[in-house]
Amino acid sequence: MELILIRHGLPEKRINDDGSPADPPLSQSGLQQADKMGAWLKDRKIDRLYSSPMQRAMQTAEPLSAQKDLPIEIHEGVAEYDRKSDLYIPVEELKELDYDRWKRLMSGETEIDFPKFAKTVCDSLEEIVEDNKGRRVAVTCHGGVINVWAAHVIGLQPRMFFNPNYTSINTFMAASSGEKSVVTLNEHSHLL
Repeated sequence: MELILIRHGLPEKRINDDGSPADPPLSQSGLQQADKMGAWLKDRKIDRLYSSPMQRAMQTAEPLSAQKDLPIEIHEGVAEYDRKSDLYIPVEELKELDYDRWKRLMSGETEIDFPKFAKTVCDSLEEIVEDNKGRRVAVTCHGGVINVWAAHVIGLQPRMFFNPNYTSINTFMAASSGEKSVVTLNEHSHLL
């Protein structure tokens, strides 16, 4: 089966003073990125479309859902590690504002239990793979999810080792024998 992980488009920066989860929507640029991604994949057969429950991922899935006339199936296990955080700062902005925090983030030092997050992601994507033998499936998700799964497939310890572009297409193959391989990482020519 073919598993396509798509990072969400650029979200708005959001800081909630009341401690509630930030869960920002896509910015205008992010909505345009999602439209371009949907148009790019319009001629590729896709059997099912899953999404993280987070607003930025669901909004990214909408153009592809419309192009393919596929329902968006919400999967809790592909939500980002920051789903309960009261702030969201786009990673490139965080790098400029707080370089030390960005470095900690990229090394997997987060306020959450990163190994537990990685296990949830891998278990969830393994479930999607198992449920979709012989199919091509797209999942709109997050940079942390893509990093964890790519590390799992390559055989690395779970960590943040690259920064996927917004709406990047990351493709993996999963054989019924259990073998997995990387086809593409960080494909984003639809944005050029």
